[in-house]
Amino acid sequence: MTEDLKKVIETSTFEVVEGDFVYAKVSELPSNPNIFMVSKDKDEITIVAKEEEVGNLEIIERNKETYSLIALNISLPFYAVGFLSAVTNAIASAGMNILVVSTYSKDYILVRKEHLDKSKDILINLGFKMKVT
Repeated sequence: MTEDLKKVIETSTFEVVEGDFVYAKVSELPSNPNIFMVSKDKDEITIVAKEEEVGNLEIIERNKETYSLIALNISLPFYAVGFLSAVTNAIASAGMNILVVSTYSKDYILVRKEHLDKSKDILINLGFKMKVT
């Protein structure tokens, strides 16, 4: 890890978003404003939502696991070369898979619910500070 990337990580935080999350492909754009994230391209509509928010959706396919959602609050967005690579490689090296979603100002990682504590430890070991809400 470069010194610049290390500084960015050490001045960044992460926080666990409350709830159990589902990652699924749905048949139409949801009207529920509580859906965490909707991604639509020419082939499909994908949602990330708290489990209790998907009851009225027509789910075509969903990942069988339940996820915890971790927000990565990066101190210097867009200019931290290797940021997501450092996070994903560290978690992958521990034998865990993650899903990554990015917005304009944050990156989010979805980890299997049973891997949450281990994932938090990995982020802290990388240099992140845990933000408690």
